[in-house]
Amino acid sequence: MRHAGWLSLLTAAICCMVLVVFPQKAISQNRSHSIFFEGTDYELHVYRIFGKLPGKTLLLIGGIQGDEPGGFLSADHYADISLAKGNLIVVPRANFQSIVLRRRKINEDMNRKFNEDRQSNYEARIVGILKKLIRESDCLLNLHDGSGFYSHKWEAPNRNPMKYGQSIIADAESYKNPKTGETIHLGKMARAVIDQVNQQISNPQYHFHFNNHRTREDTSIHKEQRKSATYYALYSCGIPAFGIETSKALPLEMKVRHHNMAINAFMERFQIIPETPGVNLESPRLDYLVISINDRLPVVVQDQQTLHVNPGDTIEISHIEANYERGLTADIIEYGTISDMRKKFQIRKATRIVVRKDYYPCGSVNIELSQKPKRLLAKGISVSGKPHAAHLLENFRVRINGTEHIFQNHAHARLTSGDLLEIVDVSARSGDPSLWVVNFKGFVGDKINNTGEDRGYVINTGKDLWKRYSLDKKGKRYQVVVTYKNKILGRLYVDLESPGQNRN
Repeated sequence: MRHAGWLSLLTAAICCMVLVVFPQKAISQNRSHSIFFEGTDYELHVYRIFGKLPGKTLLLIGGIQGDEPGGFLSADHYADISLAKGNLIVVPRANFQSIVLRRRKINEDMNRKFNEDRQSNYEARIVGILKKLIRESDCLLNLHDGSGFYSHKWEAPNRNPMKYGQSIIADAESYKNPKTGETIHLGKMARAVIDQVNQQISNPQYHFHFNNHRTREDTSIHKEQRKSATYYALYSCGIPAFGIETSKALPLEMKVRHHNMAINAFMERFQIIPETPGVNLESPRLDYLVISINDRLPVVVQDQQTLHVNPGDTIEISHIEANYERGLTADIIEYGTISDMRKKFQIRKATRIVVRKDYYPCGSVNIELSQKPKRLLAKGISVSGKPHAAHLLENFRVRINGTEHIFQNHAHARLTSGDLLEIVDVSARSGDPSLWVVNFKGFVGDKINNTGEDRGYVINTGKDLWKRYSLDKKGKRYQVVVTYKNKILGRLYVDLESPGQNRN
């Protein structure tokens, strides 16, 4: 936490509140920042960077599928870049809601909606914006993390033509634009970039390869890509477009660096001259929140402090101060949606504000109804110090086949094998659940970096569980264990029945 007196923090808070009322589009001499769908769970941020000298425009789209962090964390580094020549349009988080929930999609796969004009859901509305940005650009890079490792021939189950990782994808070897007569040599461009990138990758197992989907051909095995952003960019807008796919099997920092290498190589080909950004992957950390009480009082509440209010008071979170600027959400548990910034809520019961950087919880603030505040700021309103040492688990929030359920500590959740289970979060009577580890014994969400934290994963109970870790060793009863500093705080038992078995 920054060392500053309360008065200076309050001054900063007021300044922050002023910043919030800026228009949806902020422009400086060499850049602009546009916000679409502000205040929704799918808020879209678009950054335009203009070089001192004119040139080509490269569009970077990250996070169109929310479970691929290498792409959106790489794009993040280009939103603040300065350019000597050429232009960038950067959309770090095209599908922010799916990123926060760590899912590939919410309603539909956003990267399969570019052949539609319907505005039936939020994905379609965002795609409408992305189409406009594509039409403003000279080249599109769609940043993804893909399964396994692509190879033009079968080498192994995880390295074959049906995999995507470590490849640069195009929809054709070349394309002649019927309007201009110009031929776009996508294969030639991609191979030149790949040669440049592979010189920087010491392990040949991680080298990139060109993956020609031949999307328009009748014999293509990737016909679903006819609905994708790259296909729209090439065949509707006549610009070169590529999918950059790092492998999901690689460590996160390596994925980000590989994306950066590919982006830098494409920028060089289009003579877009930058100051290459560094890679910042330090752990996200909340410093403080600025919260307005009853539309008039700005209060600075530090990470893990408690805000005491009167029953019926309204609160509005106007600013998050953290060691990152983008990808931040504040979620008032049981009160709003996944993103409750700049929304008013009337507080009737104790709750907690969880702050996330993308899907990663990075801090929290407790809200309590108290008649005896420790430090009075206004009638009935105060901020107290960090929570006491007791950590008491209250209940589990889970989704079963998409429907949310609440289970008390030590309860049994009865499911049928094959049901989809997601541990959304746990709540506390005291303590900070963002510091706890919620582990489904018998499930591994991240096989590369298994921290034991299993919130946010959609678990197929029919195929994702390891029987030898079940309590009965028969795959019929599992446990979700919550710990803090290796101390067990509680459990949820998951009882699995065979399909067709009657429940009592």
